[in-house]
Amino acid sequence: MSKKILIVDDAAFMRMMLKDILTKNGYEVIGEGVNGIDGFNKYQELHPDLVTLDITMPEVDGITCLKNIKNADPNAKIIMCSAMGQQAMVIESIQAGAKDFIVKPFQADRVLESIRKAVG
Repeated sequence: MSKKILIVDDAAFMRMMLKDILTKNGYEVIGEGVNGIDGFNKYQELHPDLVTLDITMPEVDGITCLKNIKNADPNAKIIMCSAMGQQAMVIESIQAGAKDFIVKPFQADRVLESIRKAVG
């Protein structure tokens, strides 16, 4: 059975790129969110095996969304995504419970390695 993944990113192009990598490699993208509020609501509704979460988004950022999801479901598996390789944000994400951190632009090998580590 393929793993179900929720993609949360305010940039449609990034969601499309990630979805393309995932679906070509046997993962099922069951939903997409456009900000932290949307991402949290979709998580509650869809119960994905994994969430990819952009850090910089309007309304509610990815780190806040990560904390909200982890509060609701401590077992949630989340991988953070960001164009900025800012050390402080990476550390904060991991401390808040993210499984990994991938940098944009996405490299398929790195994305798949990260997801395999998180959900097997």
